[in-house]
Order: sequence, then structure tokens, then C-alpha cells
Amino acid sequence: MIGNVLIAAIAALHAYILVLEMFLWTTPRARRAFGTTAEFAAATRTLAGNQGLYNGFLAAGLVWGLWRMDVAVFFLACVLVAGVYGAATASRKILFIQAVPAALALVAVGLGI
Repeated sequence: MIGNVLIAAIAALHAYILVLEMFLWTTPRARRAFGTTAEFAAATRTLAGNQGLYNGFLAAGLVWGLWRMDVAVFFLACVLVAGVYGAATASRKILFIQAVPAALALVAVGLGI
């Protein structure tokens, strides 16, 4: 039960990130969320859209994982690795936004709670 709630929440987060990166990248809201300037956002719009698509794939896999725990474990591990890499290369806050929730969900799924 707790594992499913965490999986669903992480899927929703990644769907939200998809929207920010694919459709709202140059808006003040997305620039605030990612700490970018208008110039940087304009120059990287295509790259951000591609990155958003990958976040959408993570969200879709996590939703699928609500019916298949082996799939959920795989996609949670992907989110965890992406979060650790993002924290190391882009922003430490990604560790707490992505990696920690994924780790908690993996623990909950592993414990069967």
C-alpha cells in the first residue's frame, strides 16, 4: 500500500517534470524550478523537450509498475540512478527530489508495505 502510493507520487512528479520540460521550459515557472535564465531556456528548449520525454517514459513505466512490482523496481532503480547522477552533475536538490523518494519507494516495495 505505502509502496504503491510512493510509486504513484513519483510517477506524478515525473509527469509534472515532463510538462515543465516539454511545454513550459521557457516560462517563468519552469525557469524558477530549474534555475535558468530566459536566454538559457530559449537556447536549450529542444534539449529540455527531449529530456522531458525521458521523464515521461519514467512516469509511464512507474504507472505500469503499479500492476507489476518487478517493473516498478526497475523504473524506481532508473529514477534513483538518474537522481544520483543529476545531483552529482547538475544540482544537489535533485538528490532529494528524485533519488531519496525512489530509494524510499524501493524500500517500501522490498518490505512489502
